[in-house]
Amino acid sequence: MSSIVPQPSLKRRDPNATREDDQLIITPLGAGNEVGRSCVYMSYKGKTVMFDCGIHPAYSGMAALPYFDEIDPSTVDVLLITHFHVDHSASLPYFLEKTTFKGRVFMTYPTKAIYKLLLTDYVKVSKVSVEDMLYNEQDINRSMDRIEVIDFHQTVEVNGIRFWCYTAGHVLGAAMFMVDIAGVRVLYTGDYSREEDRHLRAAETPQFSPDVCIIESTYGVQQHQPRNVREKRFTDAIHSTISGGGRVLIPVFALGRAQELLLILDEYWSNHPELKDIPIFYASPLAKRCLTVYETYIHSMNDRIRTQHAAKSNPFVFKHISPLKSIDGFNDVGPSVVMASPGGLQSGLSRQLFDKWCSDRKNACVIPGYAVQGTLAKTILNEPKEVTLMNGLTAPLNMQVHYISFSAHADSAQTSAFLEELLPQNIILVHGEANEMGRLKQKLISQFADRNIKIFNPKNCQTIEMYFNSQKMAKTIGRLAEKTPEVGETVSGLLVKKGFTYQIMGPDDLHIFSQLSTANISQRITIPFAGAFNVLNHRLKQIYESVETSMDEESGVPTLLVHERVTVKQDSEKHISLHWKSDPITDMVSDSIVALVLNINREIPKVVVEAEAIKTEEENEKKVEKVIYALLVSLFGDVKSGENGKLVISVDGNVAELDKQTGAVESENEGLKERVRTAFQRIQNSVKPIPLPAS
Repeated sequence: MSSIVPQPSLKRRDPNATREDDQLIITPLGAGNEVGRSCVYMSYKGKTVMFDCGIHPAYSGMAALPYFDEIDPSTVDVLLITHFHVDHSASLPYFLEKTTFKGRVFMTYPTKAIYKLLLTDYVKVSKVSVEDMLYNEQDINRSMDRIEVIDFHQTVEVNGIRFWCYTAGHVLGAAMFMVDIAGVRVLYTGDYSREEDRHLRAAETPQFSPDVCIIESTYGVQQHQPRNVREKRFTDAIHSTISGGGRVLIPVFALGRAQELLLILDEYWSNHPELKDIPIFYASPLAKRCLTVYETYIHSMNDRIRTQHAAKSNPFVFKHISPLKSIDGFNDVGPSVVMASPGGLQSGLSRQLFDKWCSDRKNACVIPGYAVQGTLAKTILNEPKEVTLMNGLTAPLNMQVHYISFSAHADSAQTSAFLEELLPQNIILVHGEANEMGRLKQKLISQFADRNIKIFNPKNCQTIEMYFNSQKMAKTIGRLAEKTPEVGETVSGLLVKKGFTYQIMGPDDLHIFSQLSTANISQRITIPFAGAFNVLNHRLKQIYESVETSMDEESGVPTLLVHERVTVKQDSEKHISLHWKSDPITDMVSDSIVALVLNINREIPKVVVEAEAIKTEEENEKKVEKVIYALLVSLFGDVKSGENGKLVISVDGNVAELDKQTGAVESENEGLKERVRTAFQRIQNSVKPIPLPAS
């Protein structure tokens, strides 16, 4: 069962909510009906996971952050970052350093390596005032110390939360996370691509079908053109522009699609000698360091790149491409191709070159990936007549604008095929503009109409509640599992809980199957006792059926073994001691003996040894009979002796006969018969000594 509910705040939840322990809560704090500031909050069984921690590229300052004020960061156990793009990772330093978050953060090795480079550059190129800066380089450096790394397919467990990750394609190091809490599995895809490109593998299909799949919907119902068609359009647009004496600007993010496009251009220039004098620049302050990171993680790329590398041919040493650190060192004469960051044209080198070239009809701007709503890249796709420059002035937009998407996001066909393979019972769409997401939702509803799959597209801060069966199952392991028990047979062992897993094992197996071990605690207590030891023996026999008398082999003093559990020794004329191995039942037996000894001490000197100790068994039986008779009279009133030693009990004209030896009751009134039988059994249990349990 699942539903979307209005959620005012996730900080304070009703502790008495119906089936709260079975309730899975998923709330987008960003990327709900939008692209940007990806951040999804999930809570189940008292455990909380947060996926991604990005900023919105179209906004600045606090407005760019996810809605962190909707949650209590201190309750988040684990934060999982899928990849290094700023809309998925750039608010992490703020969240780690400026909030009460105390949990653990995980990302893959390449993501951590690139995260620091990218965010340091992001801080430098952000054109905001000091007051609006979310964090500085020191915050980024401190955040690095808290980030832990996870490898693909490695399983990690934190506080009962198990998770592992799969290759997501998209960019180097990108991961899809599968989280398992109490047997409920949730897959968060982040940004993923099912298409292998020139350097990255396609996204994997998890071998487990998740209960919930939180999946990107960036391209909605759109379908990508075949890759060879897109590559031809891309190179044709560039070739025709430079042939006409123009300049080509390709705004990209420093890492990700940039490396893919560089591979395409370098190969195209090699195949077209007439272009050898036309320079290609990779204009990013991170250019050289970015390529070094890519060279380091060659093993994470596809077979094509690894084969080239194994043949001692480094695919990221480009023959026709030069780095460009700043616009100051750029000799802007004649045709050229410049790939510059950032991809949204908000600031930095790409914006500086755009402002310089946008008014010339010979020039072109190729947008090679998804353009986020609110950015200049998105604005120029609508071909406005004028644009506002960084200096606040307006200029005519005369340059040609081409949109040729190499964005490594799944399209409609890839999303449908991926979900068809997984068949999750619940699908949650995130990371998509409202219209595109709405169209994709309708398509998926039609696709899965006959399979009872629920599909949601929540807005930011809109909570989805789902309920899962919380039945607990304990598995028997070790020696207890060697024999299959018969129906109705009792299985006795230790119940061990780890996270949400329950196991039953024998005490001897505890150290084998868990990090626990068993130990015996021997206890001893010495009590003042000046009475006769045989008086204590007699009084204990009145309480416990099993009291054995012997002599201690070492000291030669008299001992009593009570209930086969507690040894009582007469250490001296004025003291006795109790010895036992601690467990719940034996502790109770020892407590009762201590209470009895203290009671006898209060009765001395009234206790007469001879009078108490030499009573015969027959006299004890008579005393028991008197007690039983007195208690029956107190319960029923009219109780008389009848024939054959039976007792005749009369209540309101109804008569019952009780056989004192067997406990059998005869009466025409069933109600009275049952009352007398139950009362007699309870009285007998009270006045007779406690028997040993059956072995």
